[in-house]
Amino acid sequence: MPDTFYGGLDFGTSGARISIINFNKKLVYSNSVPYLYSFKNPNSWINSCENLLESLPIEVKINLNKLAISGTSGTLTAVNLKGEPIGDAIPYDQPCNENEILLESLTSGEEHLRTPYSSLAKALRLIDKYGTNILLRHQSDWITGWFLKDWTYGEEGNNLKIGWDLEKESWPRSYRNTSWKKCLPKIIKSGEIIGQINSDLAERFDLNKKLILISGTTDSNASLIAAGLEKEDGLTVLGTTIVVKKIIDNPIKKQGITTHRVSGDWICGGASNAGCGILSKFFSDLEIKELSRQINPSKKTSLNLLPLNSKGERFPINNSNLDPVLDPRPVSDSLYLHALFEGLANIELKGWEKLRELTGSLPKKIITIGGGSKNPQWRKIRERIINIPIVSCKKTTSFGTALLAINSK
Repeated sequence: MPDTFYGGLDFGTSGARISIINFNKKLVYSNSVPYLYSFKNPNSWINSCENLLESLPIEVKINLNKLAISGTSGTLTAVNLKGEPIGDAIPYDQPCNENEILLESLTSGEEHLRTPYSSLAKALRLIDKYGTNILLRHQSDWITGWFLKDWTYGEEGNNLKIGWDLEKESWPRSYRNTSWKKCLPKIIKSGEIIGQINSDLAERFDLNKKLILISGTTDSNASLIAAGLEKEDGLTVLGTTIVVKKIIDNPIKKQGITTHRVSGDWICGGASNAGCGILSKFFSDLEIKELSRQINPSKKTSLNLLPLNSKGERFPINNSNLDPVLDPRPVSDSLYLHALFEGLANIELKGWEKLRELTGSLPKKIITIGGGSKNPQWRKIRERIINIPIVSCKKTTSFGTALLAINSK
């Protein structure tokens, strides 16, 4: 009897990855591809998705039972009523400052939405630009719609930043009489069945015609599922940006903080605009590996860098005008990399301090996932600065998304 397979697709900042697991939750296949065009271009997401589907082994294609999709939290795109993108998406790290007064009037008691980085601020910009005869969809919701050829639905976690209330399971009352409420998706819980793959698409890629699409989640929530986070653990995702998360007893609504519900637990966290993205501006992966070997992680540099990927920060402070500090650059490349690692570790520390301020406790152990988790020197620098034991998780975000698919109801 052939094996039954479950898939997770994850769309990050630089590319997409797929993980296929079997009934025993064992990884049987994985692959990743970079985006062909810019991250802002939704056609990049579909192009990479097509490449990953075409490369799947035929045995996986015909026996793929369920598929879930995760994507960057807060990347919003406008599409027409046929689901076709109109222009570029607005990425998670791009602030939209122009509707400050309207944003304030819509967000009474919803402090977490009152930031230029919220999806609501992005939605208001897209409505100004394209009108209200559009659909507003986050990255993973739009890609899920592409598989179904139906863009009706949005997953709850992806839509928190546009205003969905997890406790009340509704949109804010202030949205009721707006002309654009119809642009928002019909919300479905994470990990629930949405529907069957479009038959033409299944035929085109030789996929199982009964393949079920499961409502996905955000990339950092998928990382949390992959890491198997427990009550006293913390999670740091070291991808293009740094994300910190922990399990809490009750939801928190504060600026810069997102509270999700994952597998029955309340999870709070924040995402910086700093992360591995800054390292790739100066060094290749091979150079980072070689230069890291020259670093003594127990020593401090005298440099005090703020290595944001670009101007503006979301968390641990919310300031869209904050400038990166990337100078002075020493002659030694390994010293500069050391200082960048320290700067990033200091941002992570401030993130954990912010979560302690809001939740009353720090994690006893930090599990790290993402590309940066593989670097032993950076891990030791982080342990020295944060003063909490750190362990690396080798699982990928798309593996967590595949677990979401297999555990779906």
